[in-house]
Amino acid sequence: MGRGRQKAKHTKVARELKYFSPATNYDALERELGSPAPAHDSEYDKWAEYADDDADDRDESRSA
Repeated sequence: MGRGRQKAKHTKVARELKYFSPATNYDALERELGSPAPAHDSEYDKWAEYADDDADDRDESRSA
C-alpha cells in the first residue's frame, strides 16, 4: 500500500525534469569555450627529454 502515491510523485518529478529548461547564459558559455588553449610549451617541454625519436629513425632506415 502507498506505492501509487510514490509512483505519482516520481512521475511528477520526472515530468518536471523533462520539461525544465533553465535560463542559459550564452555569454558565460562563450567565454568558457573561447578561452585560450593551454600553453603548449610548458607541458610538452617538460617531457621533451623523454620523447621517443623513433619516427626520425624509421624515416632514415627506409631511405637507406
